Amino acid sequence: MSSLVRCLLVTSLASSIVAGAAGAQILPGVGLPSAPIAGALGNTPGIGPGLQGLLASPAARQAVQPSLDSVSGLPDSLAQSGPATLLDLRRLRLQQLIRTNRAQLEPDSAGLPIRRGIVVVVDPAADSLARAVGAGFRIVADDRDPGLGLRSVQLAVPAGMSARDGLKRLRRAAPELQADFDPIFEPAGGALAPVAAALAAGGAGTGARIGMIDGGVASHPSLAGARIEQNGFAGPPQPTGHGTAVASLLVGSDGPFAGAARGASLLVADVYGGNRAAGSATAVVKALGWLAARRAQVINVSLVGPPNALLARAIDRVQARGIRIVAAVGNDGPAAPPQYPASYPGVVAVTGVDAGGRALIEAGKASHLDFGAPGADMAAALPGKGYSRVRGTSFAAPLAAARLMIAGSPEHLAAEARPGKGKVGRGIVCGACRIDPRTVGAR
Repeated sequence: MSSLVRCLLVTSLASSIVAGAAGAQILPGVGLPSAPIAGALGNTPGIGPGLQGLLASPAARQAVQPSLDSVSGLPDSLAQSGPATLLDLRRLRLQQLIRTNRAQLEPDSAGLPIRRGIVVVVDPAADSLARAVGAGFRIVADDRDPGLGLRSVQLAVPAGMSARDGLKRLRRAAPELQADFDPIFEPAGGALAPVAAALAAGGAGTGARIGMIDGGVASHPSLAGARIEQNGFAGPPQPTGHGTAVASLLVGSDGPFAGAARGASLLVADVYGGNRAAGSATAVVKALGWLAARRAQVINVSLVGPPNALLARAIDRVQARGIRIVAAVGNDGPAAPPQYPASYPGVVAVTGVDAGGRALIEAGKASHLDFGAPGADMAAALPGKGYSRVRGTSFAAPLAAARLMIAGSPEHLAAEARPGKGKVGRGIVCGACRIDPRTVGAR
């Protein structure tokens, strides 16, 4: 880390301390983690004692270890801290995720979290799979989705070997296999953790259906009349702040609060089960298969991660069935690498804009950008009751997904887009969908 970047990071974190708890929207009754991050990052190159102290501040902990039931996204002071600092925060956040979940996760060659000791092969031939087993790999899961015509096999690498070394050995033993890691996908705004609230229920009905891949959705007055069906792909569904906020922006209805697709049935695919170290590519692919089988017209994915062979194949198969996928571009700034699934061809990539129509400073990038939608200066539901101010591309994507379902195609959606400031793709959609936090008493 350069001295300039370290200076920027210290400055931005110091600003966050001044901002205090105002910058960190915490759910009622949920406290901050008691263990400071600083100690866990003690061996990180370039992290000195002074910076370690700053990393123990509430706002910085939220940015680096987003394991709270928060739906607000980055505090404003960190969001505006510049591309270099956002990139460093991303690096620290991912390192912390791996360090606190060592039994489940390890880093790939770029330092990104992947499932420990697991590699995945896509649609393997029998003889190739036999050679993998002969090379010391063990089959731990063999998943087939007849609807998508897709098979994935999870292989445990030989004992004592990392997933990185295992993938190299597998490619030597059976180079014709399409093999990859099983990476972890993160919420693109806010944090994700289970909350002490009831799970929203109601069951999907007939008519328009919109899907979401996220954390589970909690009960809330705005969702009381909604038709919601939830299914878990990393254990039973668990209510989360992030999932609840996204769901409310889709189908919520509570006085002045109105979701952009209210009246539609909502299909919720929970790929975390309350565990931030879940959310793997294999879970996301199973969720895609379920949503396709349940006939979702549009699927919102407010998650980001690296490219992955299995996910790319599943995205292609879902899109071939005429189902549109909308994804957030992330909040790690323009210096971060392009995020997926937003960067896959055909996926509608969405960034966030503020109340003035300006692209969010912290918005990430994709290989293409389709639309902007409100992603700041707005409210979304908190689990149980009440509303929070939210910020991030996570909350822009569901608004664009709702409008896409109603418009019927990206071309029709583009016809209603309006100009914005900065990089907003073909324009801003659903601009009138923003719920002013003051109208619902958002915290």
